[in-house]
Amino acid sequence: MEPEQVDVIVLGLGVGGEEVAGKLAEAGLSVVAIEQNLVGGECPYWGCVPSKMMIRAANALAEARRVDELAGQARVTADWAPVAKRIREEATDSWNDRGAVERLTGKGARFVRGRGIITGPGEVRVDDRHYRASRGVVIGTGTIPAIPPIDGLTKTPYWTNREAIETEELPESLIVLGGGAIGLELAQVFARFGVPVRVLEVADRLLATEEPESSELAAEALRADGVEIHTGVRVDRVDHETGRFAVHLSDGARIDGERLLVATGRRAQLDGLGLESIGLDPNDRFLTVDDLMRAGAGAGAGVWAVGDVTGQGAFTHVAMYQAGIVIRDVLAQAGQPTASGAPASSGPPTTSGEPAPSGPSAGSGPRADYRALPRVTFTDPEIGAVGLTEQQARDQGLNVQVGMAQLASSARGWIHKVGNEGFIKLVADAERDVLVGATSAGPVGGEVLGALVVAVHGRVPLATLRHMMYAYPTFHRAIEDALRNLG
Repeated sequence: MEPEQVDVIVLGLGVGGEEVAGKLAEAGLSVVAIEQNLVGGECPYWGCVPSKMMIRAANALAEARRVDELAGQARVTADWAPVAKRIREEATDSWNDRGAVERLTGKGARFVRGRGIITGPGEVRVDDRHYRASRGVVIGTGTIPAIPPIDGLTKTPYWTNREAIETEELPESLIVLGGGAIGLELAQVFARFGVPVRVLEVADRLLATEEPESSELAAEALRADGVEIHTGVRVDRVDHETGRFAVHLSDGARIDGERLLVATGRRAQLDGLGLESIGLDPNDRFLTVDDLMRAGAGAGAGVWAVGDVTGQGAFTHVAMYQAGIVIRDVLAQAGQPTASGAPASSGPPTTSGEPAPSGPSAGSGPRADYRALPRVTFTDPEIGAVGLTEQQARDQGLNVQVGMAQLASSARGWIHKVGNEGFIKLVADAERDVLVGATSAGPVGGEVLGALVVAVHGRVPLATLRHMMYAYPTFHRAIEDALRNLG
């Protein structure tokens, strides 16, 4: 049977793929959007949204327990039932994507439920349906949890973030493998609901890719909530008998618990997609793309990728940022008006081999730039960061200056009192007189980070930052203190 002709095929409908499919359909292109799981991907069902609902509830418990140091006395009894109910009813619709599907099809895209396999340039098969895209294919199949090759682990009923999010009942005790953002956020949540939690991390510190000061702050905060932390430990074997886990460490120690959460990172879902049919390697960790999100040269024109599969971090905001680039590039090649209203001109061939029009936005529009990629670990205190860490900047050979300010020493930190732990750390390139990285940790660290993202992204001169007015008394005013301490 001849493939059905369409303009664009979007394979994988996480937040990035869904955005691309919807916007291109609204622009008048014929779009087939393919997803075998839930439209929207990990974020709305098992990631960003429900986990932050859990964190909000856990932080409310922590704040109630701080009343004694601020405003009298308060006693709180933790109850998981309202949290599970809110996640089920408000966030996930009981893990049903009908609303997302209706939103997508309402924009004009055609939704196909199933596993898509690329069979050649511009061609995708879903079961017995076959489609050919004249403009190209956008790959956004996301990532799945990376399960370490630990003896016995795969034979046990371990949790990933999905089971932790879906749980209707608190575990009697919890062991967390992994001291990254996901592991720490969930560890603190369950600990604040009264669950004994132990975190095991193979690196010598938590949040190993962030600043050492962030690692220390996170460890102190979790220990204050009763979390037992083991860093620099390696797991040799995992057993599960009579409803309990036994985790055997390389030093001979054994740690027991009712539940085991594996939060040791994520890997791209590239196997089984048929990437070899367009010259891409399905064994790669991630898809290599250029700054217009176009896939490797072996794929020819008309292959883009967005989101986690590109290896720029498992962040919703990265996927949405990349989606905007793909949308502009596809519309330019399709001869559609872009956001700038620019007309189209001739450009590279599409997957069908025919010339495709290409507007100025394809060559001169905004391209991917990750210098100021923001990231936030939503523990309490929140730990936000942007750009390079101090060590990364030194490894690049930059003339590094560092400025620190402790939040508790600021006016707002002193007013805030209990729960005021945090800091601002600035990493500057003295040669260029600009910030290349920063960390904002504190009660609203992720919000304060916004100012630092602008500074890094915009290459704002340090002199300009020093002569700004910082509202008093705010947490972000500590940025001024850190600037004063630069060098």
